[in-house]
Amino acid sequence: MSALLGILIGLLVLVRVIGRQVTGSLVTQKSLVVMPLILLAVGVLSLSSAVHSASTGELAFLALDCVVLLGCGLARGASIRLTQTDQGLFQKGTVPTLLLWLLTIGLRVGGSFASAALWPHGGLSKAALALTIGITIGAQNAMIYRRSLAMDIPLAAQRA
Repeated sequence: MSALLGILIGLLVLVRVIGRQVTGSLVTQKSLVVMPLILLAVGVLSLSSAVHSASTGELAFLALDCVVLLGCGLARGASIRLTQTDQGLFQKGTVPTLLLWLLTIGLRVGGSFASAALWPHGGLSKAALALTIGITIGAQNAMIYRRSLAMDIPLAAQRA
């Protein structure tokens, strides 16, 4: 995947996800699972070609990046307001959610620049874009699901 295409896909995903959180949306099983799984699958496929030529430092940096972004996703999931409606679980982002998104994006962009500066000929950071977005969104959705179970609020039904 070219770097420009990866960035565009990442931006479209983030605009969709952040936009739905700012305006609020019903939470369905599909909305929690599908996008993170697609991003993780694309990310693993992208990484499969780049991981063989990556240095140990690059792999360690990627692991750290993934752990930090996982933490950001869990924090965002904890910051989202969850309410029960007649249709099921409803989510709406808060100011802290938006600030955590800005932090997440800043960390990912900063990590990409740092990786490029440390390993100018390495392509692991670019190849990992979909994976890292999938991890942070997946962690956020896992936290939302855990909270919905703790609050005993059922997920919304799938739309027809």
